[in-house]
Amino acid sequence: MPPLDGADEPSARAPLLPPHAPRRAAARLHPLPLIVAAAFVASFHVLFLSPGPSYYQSLFLSLGSNDTAAAHLRALTQRPHVAGTRANSLTAAYVRDALSSHSFPTRLTPYSVLLSYPARRSLSLSAPERGTIHFALEQETYPGDPYAAVSAEAVPTFLAYAASGSVAAEAVYANYGRAEDFAYLAARGVNVTGKVAVARYGKVFRGDIVRNARDAGAAAAVIYTDAKDYAAGKAFPDGPWMPPTGVQVGSTFKGVGDPTTPMWASSEGCQRLSIAEAMASDDMPGIPALPVSGMDGEAILRLIGGDVAPEDWQGGAAAPAYRLGPGPAVLNLTYVGNETMATIQNVISVIEGKEEPERYVILGNHRDAWTFGGVDPNSGTAALLELAQRLSELQKKGWRPRRTIILCNWDAEEYALIGSTEWVEENRAMITSRTVAYLNVDSAVYGRGFYASATPQLDELLKEASKQVQNPDNRTESLYDLWMASNTSPLIGRLGGGGSDYSSFVQHIGIPSADMSIGSEYAVYHSLYDDFIWMEKFGDPLFQRHVAAASIWGLVALRLSDEEILPFNYSYYAAELENGAMGISERVLGMPVSLSPLHKSIKEFRRAVLKVDSELKALQTWKIWAPWRSCPLKIRDINDRLMMTERALTEREGLSGRPWYKHLIYGPSLHNDYGAEIYPGIDDAIQTAKRTKTSESWQVVQNEIHRVARVINQAALVLTGGLT
Repeated sequence: MPPLDGADEPSARAPLLPPHAPRRAAARLHPLPLIVAAAFVASFHVLFLSPGPSYYQSLFLSLGSNDTAAAHLRALTQRPHVAGTRANSLTAAYVRDALSSHSFPTRLTPYSVLLSYPARRSLSLSAPERGTIHFALEQETYPGDPYAAVSAEAVPTFLAYAASGSVAAEAVYANYGRAEDFAYLAARGVNVTGKVAVARYGKVFRGDIVRNARDAGAAAAVIYTDAKDYAAGKAFPDGPWMPPTGVQVGSTFKGVGDPTTPMWASSEGCQRLSIAEAMASDDMPGIPALPVSGMDGEAILRLIGGDVAPEDWQGGAAAPAYRLGPGPAVLNLTYVGNETMATIQNVISVIEGKEEPERYVILGNHRDAWTFGGVDPNSGTAALLELAQRLSELQKKGWRPRRTIILCNWDAEEYALIGSTEWVEENRAMITSRTVAYLNVDSAVYGRGFYASATPQLDELLKEASKQVQNPDNRTESLYDLWMASNTSPLIGRLGGGGSDYSSFVQHIGIPSADMSIGSEYAVYHSLYDDFIWMEKFGDPLFQRHVAAASIWGLVALRLSDEEILPFNYSYYAAELENGAMGISERVLGMPVSLSPLHKSIKEFRRAVLKVDSELKALQTWKIWAPWRSCPLKIRDINDRLMMTERALTEREGLSGRPWYKHLIYGPSLHNDYGAEIYPGIDDAIQTAKRTKTSESWQVVQNEIHRVARVINQAALVLTGGLT
């Protein structure tokens, strides 16, 4: 047993009494009672005199500063700062300096990666008796816009990684550009081959829209922001909605990380694909594509003929009747991209743990923005820096985390989650063996409401933490009250989609993770109007929502870093697995497939959950009634099992056809990178089997069921800590 804190370990030979003391007294003062008494005194001191985790959690919540959050956001959004530019390098320096000012060891971690910028683009429309319309492809500033001068620095409207080329062809309207939308066009006899597909944003990832158009035979794609979805009220600056010339820009690459280093890190001197090889990947869109404004999109749709589109394909009340085409309108589209290797910079800051420095709680937000980043992502960056200031204040009061806290500010997330992915790939072994959890905040504040997604063992922790944080819009309520009143279904989302930097942590290496925000959607997303003024007027006028975001984020981090026993609850995971299996059962009803292996593995997992819950209750009881009887090895064993169970749900080979995605429980939908699927491999196989209708394809479904059952069995073994 190690010596008690503040006491020297007695020598084995040192007498407990002076030599002249009677032997009888020595016998009466046996060392065991003295050790027990000393242990009790030390335990009393720790339990009742030293500030514990709950004290520092309450102190953390009391230190929120809306002024600090506002100042950081204003500084970070002075000018557009897309990844790979000098402006974004300056924001990296700002974040580094802010974290270093708290005496947290902080460094920049650079990577050379393939980024995409527009070199030349044009779009015109020709129609019989209408002549030719040339589209400006520019987002207009407004009178009195304080950012009008620097708006010229914004990257021109484009879709990153779109193929270079020129296309002149009839236009076809494809609704939201989903796979089912193109299937509908085919069923109606509308030929998309060689045409320009015109689709609206709103349901699936833009990269899937372009890919679906390509797979349907389209020669090019145009994506616009429909007023029905993005301009349902007063336009910015008079309201929060998208102005008529507003354009949503973004990436169309469906891969994850640097396209020149698929499956491995972009470290110095590493093996790479050539730019040409990377651009030829099936994860690239493969055809020219451009985003346009709602105003330009409507102008195109007015001149598309053919049959009237279905009612659910139509626009708002003021929109013209949308028709399917093709033609007679002809779109002449040119896009020339500049795909180039550029340097990006992650900012990494470390607060070393005291008792378990080799265990990590990682917090992450990205910094790069397509334009100013008022919401996406720098509301999250401002919350991260405000949170860091509070942790610095805790340190001044004597706090040190039990486990190491790592604050990460990622770069090039907008392109393909590149900064976080390269860091995870480079540090895979260390992160996999040491990380307790990853907590992501992309955009901290969109507006009203609280939204969270997580791997299920963190569900209960999120609920408990939200009860301690004040509702930023009603001081008489908690964030939990706001959350429960939202009627959001499901209440806690899952992290299967590829929408933010949790992807590498969950889907690639199996780290328990959560993603949080105040509000969830906003109309000026990825446009020129996502700036400080929009946030100040509509997103968070008092910046109290930023404080709430930092509070819930930091409180969850403190509980994970400071509590001796990790606050995980796997009963939620068992329920999730069971619900997912029920969904699969309904989809394969009557097919030559058995779900018995899956059901049996889930039962094993449920038994493992009951066993570990029993152990946890016994430990908690022991800590309450016999606090001086420390059980560090037992606690370490249970914590390791709680931490590593998520890893067991990954498989080295990954999803079939998508090997980077290792997690067999959560992953992106095959046809929507933003969509989260439970059992994604089984889902992919079922979609293929229903399309091909062959016995071989249903055998693939059965194989996928066996694969999932095997990882669930492995997870059950890890959770129980036993061997077969």
